[in-house]
Amino acid sequence: AVAVVLFALFFVWPGALGLWYSFTDYTGAGTPDFIGAENYVELAQDPDFYVVPGRSLLYTVLSVPLHFVAALGIAVLLTSTAAKGKAPARIIFFLPWLISPIVAGVIWKWLFGENFGMVNFLIELAGGTGLRWETDPTLALVLILIVSTWGGTAFNMLLFIAAIRNIPRSYLEAAQLDGAGGWQRFTRIVLPLLRPTSFMVVLLTTIGSMKEFAMVQALNGGGPGTSNMFIVQYIYRTGFERADVGYASAASMVLMVILIVIAIIQMRF
Repeated sequence: AVAVVLFALFFVWPGALGLWYSFTDYTGAGTPDFIGAENYVELAQDPDFYVVPGRSLLYTVLSVPLHFVAALGIAVLLTSTAAKGKAPARIIFFLPWLISPIVAGVIWKWLFGENFGMVNFLIELAGGTGLRWETDPTLALVLILIVSTWGGTAFNMLLFIAAIRNIPRSYLEAAQLDGAGGWQRFTRIVLPLLRPTSFMVVLLTTIGSMKEFAMVQALNGGGPGTSNMFIVQYIYRTGFERADVGYASAASMVLMVILIVIAIIQMRF
């Protein structure tokens, strides 16, 4: 009963409220007036909205493999019998997960600042030319990928560590006795047995990447300009900066449908 109440209070009710707002002209104050599907019609005619999901999808396509490989690689290293100092390593790798995405964005913004960042300072100290991390759209996207992978690897790493520990050691020992090398044991035994966990990691990372907001907002605000503005930033700017909550709610409903479709496709595969 407690779970049902909490689910209804924090998920069903806000979702139903957002759905209702999407059919109104609500501005965040006053009483919303019902306007039917006008917000959705305006959304379908907005050229900017068609660009934003494409950027979010591109970021997701690049981000998910990076998260997956980084988390799995670290998990394999931390479960290896030959690894030393695994306890402090787990703490170090998990620390980024404990840092607020906004704080992480600010920290990395200072590290990669064009005129004041430590990274460009070290590059110039070595005789190179500082990179345009803030004004080059491609480099700005690369920086977003670096920071998101740094911050999001820890949770997936824990999932993989738990899954790897649940693999019977007898399978690996028998394969080793049969002459299978380390790479063969990993690709033929470990990786196939990690499929349920791999699916969960890919699904959660995909949804998280499509909804990326706080870190990007603090890091470069979706810049330069709007070149790296993702769909949640578009919703934020529409709802809070333009005070058009009804229109932003309609965009949120479209995002929900997109995420449901992506999740269903992934579950089918």
